[in-house]
Amino acid sequence: MSDATNVAIDTGLEQNARSSIAQALGPVLAGTFALALKTHNFHWNVTGPRFQGLHNMFEEQYTDLYEAVDDLAERIRALDAVAPGGLGRFQELSPVADAPETVPDAQTMVATLARDHDAMARTLRPLIGEAAEANDEVTADLLTGRLGVHEKTAWMLRATAA
Repeated sequence: MSDATNVAIDTGLEQNARSSIAQALGPVLAGTFALALKTHNFHWNVTGPRFQGLHNMFEEQYTDLYEAVDDLAERIRALDAVAPGGLGRFQELSPVADAPETVPDAQTMVATLARDHDAMARTLRPLIGEAAEANDEVTADLLTGRLGVHEKTAWMLRATAA
């Protein structure tokens, strides 16, 4: 029973499954936020002859990532858990490293983001099976969609770097 509503949750997912899945979503949420913030930082700071194309591409990417942050946090809440927040907590949980102190060149930005999207894909892949095994199709579907976005974005970034 949720402390917030005092209305029992009876969706067919056991409390231990909801709790386990919600906890596993913490690093996904944190990594998505970290990647959105890094991509936004690169959007602001990219320079060079490829500025316009990369500036626009990064904007599309961080916009999608910020929307995903909300979807992931709301899924954690739907599982009756508290979504983690705060930069320090996100840094502890995130599979994505913080943006570097010095601004990298455009090519390094692209390569860094491609690696970060790969890291998110590696983080998501086992969780999809975990959610499916718990009969949490909603979380499995959400994560499968995010996996597709991360793999496609990594491919597009690598193609841009070629």
